[in-house]
Amino acid sequence: MITRRNRRFATGLALLLMTMMATMAPTVAAPPLEPRKSNAAGVQVVVTPKPIDQAATSWEFEVVMDTHTKPLSDDLVRASELIADGRSYAPLGWQGDKPGGHHRKGILQFPRPAVSPKVVEVRINGIGGAGTRTFRWDLK
Repeated sequence: MITRRNRRFATGLALLLMTMMATMAPTVAAPPLEPRKSNAAGVQVVVTPKPIDQAATSWEFEVVMDTHTKPLSDDLVRASELIADGRSYAPLGWQGDKPGGHHRKGILQFPRPAVSPKVVEVRINGIGGAGTRTFRWDLK
């Protein structure tokens, strides 16, 4: 015969097991976002989003620039913006190679939008004398 005490014990045990299973279940990470490339005015620019951590205060994008014709002297903080669902965000900073040379690499940091956007774009203006280069990702 099942007593009230046994029923409470079984319910508590079931809740404990479900909690343990939920915490042990592997988390599914979002797939990494693919790099986007632009070749214009003799300069190749590749932008790759770093994995987006929803708890982070900033989003990071790796930027690699290569040319064999002119120095890469642009200030990426002044030349860049993040567009998230149509709203513009100015960069927080650049951590990487200083202006000059034919090869530069670094991380552009932007503030993380308050609401997870469906579409993000990194726009970089004037690199190598080209117009605006747009690098776009659909997140949903």
